Amino acid sequence: MPEKGDKMKGNLFEKYSSKKNALKEISLEEFKNPPREYRGMPFWSWNCKLEMEELERQIEELKEMGFGGFFMHVRTGMDTPYLSDEYMEMVRGCVEKAKAEGMRACLYDEDRWSSGAAGGLVTKEKKYRQKYLLFTPWDYGEKGGVETPGGFLSQPLRNGKGRLLARYTVMLDEEGYLGKYRILAEGEEGGENTWYAYLETAGANPWYNGQAYSDTLNKEAVERFLQVTHEKYKEWVGSDFGEAIPMVFTDEPQFARKHTLDLAEGKKDVTLPWTDDCEEGYLHKYGESLLEALPELFWELPEGKISRARYRYHDYIAERFATAFAGTYGQWCERNGLMLTGHLMEEPALESQCAAVGETMRSYGSFSLPGIDMLRRDLEYTTAKQAQSMARQHGKKGISSELYGVTGWDTDFRDYKFHGDWQAALGVVLRIPHLSWVSMKGEAKRDFPATFGYQSPWYKKFGYVEEHFARVNMAMTRGRAVVRVGVLHPIESLWLHWGPAEQTGDIRSQMDENFKKLTEWLLFGGVDFDFICESRLPEQYAKGGVPFRVGVMKYDAVIVPGCETLRKSTVERLEEFRAAGGCLIFMGKKPVLMDGMESARPGRLYESAYTIPFERHALLDGLKDFKEVEIREENGMLTGDMLYQMREETGEMGAVRWLFIARGKEPYHRDIVQKRNIRVKVRGSYTPEFLDTVSGKCGTVRCSYEKGWTVMEHVIYDYDSLLFRLNGAEEDRLGIRRPEKIISLEEYGGTENCQRKECRCAVGALVEYVLEEPNVLVLDKAQYCLDRNAGKRGMGYECEYNPETELLQADDILRKSLGWEIRGAAAQQPWTRKKEKAGHLLHLRFTIESEIECHTVWLAMEEPQTALIVWNGSKVADKSEAGWYTDRAIRKIVLPGLKKGENILELTLSFGKDTNMEWCYLLGEFGVRVMGERKIITCMPEQVGFDDLTRQGFPFYGGSFRYRIPFRTKGGETRVRIPHYRSVVLEVGADGGDKETVAYPPYETGLGKMEAGEHMLEITAYISRHNAFGALHQADSKDEWCGPDAWRTKGDAWTESYRLAPCGLLSAPVITSIVY
Repeated sequence: MPEKGDKMKGNLFEKYSSKKNALKEISLEEFKNPPREYRGMPFWSWNCKLEMEELERQIEELKEMGFGGFFMHVRTGMDTPYLSDEYMEMVRGCVEKAKAEGMRACLYDEDRWSSGAAGGLVTKEKKYRQKYLLFTPWDYGEKGGVETPGGFLSQPLRNGKGRLLARYTVMLDEEGYLGKYRILAEGEEGGENTWYAYLETAGANPWYNGQAYSDTLNKEAVERFLQVTHEKYKEWVGSDFGEAIPMVFTDEPQFARKHTLDLAEGKKDVTLPWTDDCEEGYLHKYGESLLEALPELFWELPEGKISRARYRYHDYIAERFATAFAGTYGQWCERNGLMLTGHLMEEPALESQCAAVGETMRSYGSFSLPGIDMLRRDLEYTTAKQAQSMARQHGKKGISSELYGVTGWDTDFRDYKFHGDWQAALGVVLRIPHLSWVSMKGEAKRDFPATFGYQSPWYKKFGYVEEHFARVNMAMTRGRAVVRVGVLHPIESLWLHWGPAEQTGDIRSQMDENFKKLTEWLLFGGVDFDFICESRLPEQYAKGGVPFRVGVMKYDAVIVPGCETLRKSTVERLEEFRAAGGCLIFMGKKPVLMDGMESARPGRLYESAYTIPFERHALLDGLKDFKEVEIREENGMLTGDMLYQMREETGEMGAVRWLFIARGKEPYHRDIVQKRNIRVKVRGSYTPEFLDTVSGKCGTVRCSYEKGWTVMEHVIYDYDSLLFRLNGAEEDRLGIRRPEKIISLEEYGGTENCQRKECRCAVGALVEYVLEEPNVLVLDKAQYCLDRNAGKRGMGYECEYNPETELLQADDILRKSLGWEIRGAAAQQPWTRKKEKAGHLLHLRFTIESEIECHTVWLAMEEPQTALIVWNGSKVADKSEAGWYTDRAIRKIVLPGLKKGENILELTLSFGKDTNMEWCYLLGEFGVRVMGERKIITCMPEQVGFDDLTRQGFPFYGGSFRYRIPFRTKGGETRVRIPHYRSVVLEVGADGGDKETVAYPPYETGLGKMEAGEHMLEITAYISRHNAFGALHQADSKDEWCGPDAWRTKGDAWTESYRLAPCGLLSAPVITSIVY
């Protein structure tokens, strides 16, 4: 990382967007200590009442974690008025602090998400609110509307407050296809076959602070959004645009969701995205009325006919959205020297993107750095490849990714590396970890953990991950991708089948399955490729036959993957390409439509090209002459799980290629080490160098040459990735002194060609340990009682307690009984709510069972100073704070000693709409035993075994846990391997010496040369916070969505028992010494 006070220099435009092909050579020193511009920048969650001192402290911690900057992202819990002068003072202060630390402070454009409403400040004016067409068999007099529910998504919902656009009489034939339809004249009766088209405006939603989402089809609404938000930032910190503030992130812009009928003959409200001048705009573009053909958007035509109006509508709406939102936004950023990054909604599948944005690739050209969103542990290769393709064609160096979100507290470094690696192979050069909380106060602690911040015990170790990716990015932002194959994106053929689910749902599903298969067949078959966006091809295509030029990219082969319709502009360019001898491959059936209408021209092109079935082998066989890289197992088979990206640059010392290889599929078992021999072939003759991105070391690679290919053989383990520099000349590019012996990747040193004996050192079954923080008992359930007349009776009122209940459930029950909004992630933000004095008193009674006495225990809770605390019948008068637990919002106070038997903790809190009823924690030097729903405090064990710590007295512990493991060796080079563990990361050292990080297979490290005798091995396991703060009562083990609702599951998805995550060393470490 740069030192404090480093001059801010360089520009991310150049790093990510430059079309220059020559860059300064990478030095070994730079590779070991990569500059800030190659490092990730997390979402920094502003989720409380902001204080400058705390923000400045956290910036220093983010730097300590290895990050190069941050995105200032308002999230649930924000209590500083958004975009106010007070808020902007915080922004300006953080920008100044970032500059002092040599970091970058990036903007996020919304209060929460989706982008466009400015937290409701824009959509207070109803003309800027989201619009949609409601197509319904019930008029408003027959069926009214419903209130908009709270939620993250901008789902259109009948509200009964729209404007009638037209009425239709619709007649279906016997098979449920559209027979006859027409618009009814005013006053004309249509009978039972009447359908109504209303233009509705989105209603109030707590998620948008009592306002609504914006009309992203309306350029004027987007300009208003930019005026309210971006011009405000420009006013306060615009002088730092392009340097200290290089970019702004836009999150999940979308239009009102498209829906279909379930059954052709069914009755259902259906919605489509619309705006005020939709009819006029369509009429201007196509010379015909959209409303007159509206039923064709919902029902299938008979005899397999295709609706031209349907095709045109989907194209028109996709263009309106891309132009109004991304186009307008991108132009503003370009004028103001700010990079635009971020991602759209629902990118991965054809159907999902059609429903939310029409077509993803159409918008990416307006982004300086197109982005994607990769939640959970999803493997959306299509999402990444779409963005990567457009970025390449526009001369961008790569894409950004909002990643790691929704994965939960117990995600470890293996996960972070694996998911970052495969995305790096598909073009991600800016990782945006989701997310780093400013505070865990109230609902904020359930805002999609884990947090990349000081609240996670491993935060100081994260540089181990971050530096790896910075080194990868140093190579993967250089030059231009080596890609020879282009694939027409098939989204427009899906538009043809946007009809009733019973008639077209299977067709859409098959198209999505083919889309996914095609992408994976190519990627895992060793063929890198780019998607080609038909709607943007005319402006990107440089005529000239072969190769097929799209933007700055050149393709020797083009694939048409089962498309039913092609644009005329596409057909013309493919005809030129084929006539010039280009390799044009059609997969599957012949296209018979052009621009959504019947035409013989695509068929003639099909007949002139290479045609293959929609099969993997036929595809890869047809592209074998266009492969540049091949990765095989030692048995000759393609690996089937490896991805790559290769880039070429012309540097100071000639042409150089950079090859990055990463695993693209999850390993079989993370604990069972899989060692593989792979064979990497690269077309051409090169002198390869291996760059170890984890350690920062470099070395030469053993290779051979076969029939025009350079061949490298390597041993790899699960979670490994490989970076090679392929030099066209014999010179050493990185100034590496070539050893006489070339060392393979699996070797770690030692004396060669000597007789040696490997001796295993015995390890005891039980060992001592050290806790870095007190043990913990979660207090998540209590009896409760609400005094509704607190103002009259005072604090001493006795009331009848309800049965013991989990606190979040109790909170919901009480709020419903009072007619209040339920507290949750989708609730209206505190900064928008009028502060009201709490009018009730809440009494909580916790029962704590203990088998021991414990002289010193602490209570950790939020805002203890505002509570009346009674411990075993005695009021706790001294509430002097004794520090904090996990987060500075969770304060510790000392309680009188714990007694053997039953202990009662009573809390009395003022209860109002802004009250946070949250779990509390009892801390101390004790053990805990959990049996189903029952929790018992026990003696703290003197020693532990190599097994799950939750069964050894630490079921809720979430800090670092240091094992002290004595062992005896006969002397010699000594190593330790730790094959089975559940910890975010491990730190290993012996005899007080240097400590090494262990995170990836083969889970081993050297302890150095040791003398014979007794030694002490120390292994620190950085346990996650899941068992203290996770969704402990979530019974649905298959639900991977670790969002706020996971703490509030219902029915059989809820359990009163505790679902704990295993933690610690699950088997004994293996210590070996090599004796010569």
